[in-house]
Amino acid sequence: MVLISQRIFLETIKRYCLARSIAVEVRSGGWLVIMTKGDARRLAIGYDIGLNSAVAHQVANDKSACAEVLASAGVSAVPHTLFLGSKLSKHIPGSDSRVAMQRLLDEHPHGLVVKPNEGTSAELVFRVTTPAQLETAVARILAAHPSLAISPYVDIKDEVRVVLLDDRALIVYGKTRPSVIGDGVHSLRALAEAAATAEQLKALSEDFDAAAFDVIPAAGERLLLNWRHNLDAGAEPVLLTDAATREVCVALAIKAAQAVGIRFASIDVVRVDGAWQVLEVNSGVKMEALGHRHPALVEAAYSAALDAVFA
Repeated sequence: MVLISQRIFLETIKRYCLARSIAVEVRSGGWLVIMTKGDARRLAIGYDIGLNSAVAHQVANDKSACAEVLASAGVSAVPHTLFLGSKLSKHIPGSDSRVAMQRLLDEHPHGLVVKPNEGTSAELVFRVTTPAQLETAVARILAAHPSLAISPYVDIKDEVRVVLLDDRALIVYGKTRPSVIGDGVHSLRALAEAAATAEQLKALSEDFDAAAFDVIPAAGERLLLNWRHNLDAGAEPVLLTDAATREVCVALAIKAAQAVGIRFASIDVVRVDGAWQVLEVNSGVKMEALGHRHPALVEAAYSAALDAVFA
């Protein structure tokens, strides 16, 4: 059975292969794709199409390592500090230090973002502002993952994703968070229930307490329903049309890709206090949300990457 979340990715690969007489096998519920043309045999797994080296893939997938690589190359990036769970921390003394975690919280009065160190899902990503919240977030993440990364919470005004192939921007789009406009009559809860999807409401319930839900926003007041820009958490992809912003974001993304040594990637850059920084480098290029709006653009991007695979 093909995974629904991967349908656009898989269907694009199958159409590409059919048009070029490339044999394609879809295995493991859509997680593994085997492509064969003559003596050439290529593999795609997850959303990794096979262009990146193992080291580049591993660095991109490791948030703290990626942040350190970028910093060492002089690329402006949001810092991520690694902490290990009990199974790994015995090899590196102090890597599980709750004291060090608390010190980070003390140093950042606006709070921290705590997330699994590896992976790209929006799940188990917490904003914490108190020691109790920090302890809960750490416990939940380490119950499911061997390590976590902690970054300072920053007020992100804009987040842009740049899809690169060999230092060439294929697609550049922003992520617009869901929001509601107050009418001076209805509560945030009522406005959200009328406008948001079930997925967005779930994210909202994790970010707002009951008291905040019951507040009645003033007429015309715009309230964001999520502090995250993750597409999996309800943000919408919008193609970037501002030429100046596009140029800055692409240049920064290319520097990040060169620092990591990655060929095909989606790189998230964020605007904080008027300056752009790299947030994440993603080795697996997932464009399902964008593909529902711009299928031809997404197909062209994946096809360009597949051309490189079979070059």
